[in-house]
Amino acid sequence: MKFPTVLGILLCINLGTLQAQESNAPKFGKGLFNLVGQDSSWTMKVGLRFQLLSSSIFDENQQPEHNFLVRRSRLKFDGYAFSPKLRYKFELGLSNRDMSGASEFTRNSPRFIMDAVVMWNFYENFELWVGQTKLPGNRERVISSADMETVDRSLLNAEFNIDRDIGLQLRHQTKWSENFITNEIIAVSQGEGRNVTSGNLGGHQFTGRLEFLPLGEFKGKGDYVGADLERHEEPRLSIGVTYDYNSNAVRERSNLGTYMETDYGFHETDISTFFVDAILKYRGFSFLGEYADRTADDPFAKNSDGSLTGDIVEVGNALNLQAGILNKKNWQFLGRYTHMELDKEITGRNPIDQYTVGVSKYFVGHKLKIQSDVSMLDRQADTNEFMFRLQFELHF
Repeated sequence: MKFPTVLGILLCINLGTLQAQESNAPKFGKGLFNLVGQDSSWTMKVGLRFQLLSSSIFDENQQPEHNFLVRRSRLKFDGYAFSPKLRYKFELGLSNRDMSGASEFTRNSPRFIMDAVVMWNFYENFELWVGQTKLPGNRERVISSADMETVDRSLLNAEFNIDRDIGLQLRHQTKWSENFITNEIIAVSQGEGRNVTSGNLGGHQFTGRLEFLPLGEFKGKGDYVGADLERHEEPRLSIGVTYDYNSNAVRERSNLGTYMETDYGFHETDISTFFVDAILKYRGFSFLGEYADRTADDPFAKNSDGSLTGDIVEVGNALNLQAGILNKKNWQFLGRYTHMELDKEITGRNPIDQYTVGVSKYFVGHKLKIQSDVSMLDRQADTNEFMFRLQFELHF
């Protein structure tokens, strides 16, 4: 019996069991149901969410393109095992976009698993993460797609993010004073992205991140949630710096992108990615800024005779700035500017600018919302592109 079928049967059984206990079901947005072991030695919260997206793209030299799709569809399990100090998260992606990317490196299987990670608080403020999950890269990427204040992430993230990988992460928080806090994270991972089953190619990926919170902690983990839904009465600021080094990387975008195959195997080169980001929230106002830069020792993939294969490392930099204001009726109005400049001598691509204005209506925070935006993509030497998007999010 296939895995999705088994999963569906288990869900039906659990939901059927819970029907007679409707009054004990969690509040909206707090999970489909929560399970607790008889001896309280384990817990499990099961959540479900999906996004429905409609988009229209207009290019000056092409026919308009219209799409309607299930952008994301996720099933999430989290809780603790044996002790509250040993937490876990397991998340499945069930939409076509979530599962896409099957290849010989994933045994040509759909990539169902998004996260499968255990988090052990083994000593004071130290926590060890083991498994597959997001690397501590740019803030916009680490913010859940369920908690974004925009329809989708920026072009900076699409090109430069380091996404998910499998490995180890060590996390620590230092409280220097009542208000001044730092978060420190180091990670060692395989370096080829999620759900790879073919064994490690090339070297490994090393990531370090340092965050400064000079004005104290955000409410409701708001430094990793879009929009100031908590309406902070005092300003809150977090500044993050990440450096990622992928030793002997074999993919065009560090642990993402096309594998750089040659006539003797794979082109290997060291790829470095650097991020600086900041988030500010105050009385319904929110600001997010990010800068990314990627370099490579040898960006050109070559065969054994020195001829170019056509694969290249996509090196360059990008800047993303966005700000929004949330009114008392939970309507948010937002503007975003993104500039991306890949190395033209290597990639052959011109710099681009994207301008976006958006509006969101939060009915139950990020658990039930409608979002829309309009963007203009300025390709400078090429034609401009206009895009309209409308998205609905439901999260149990």
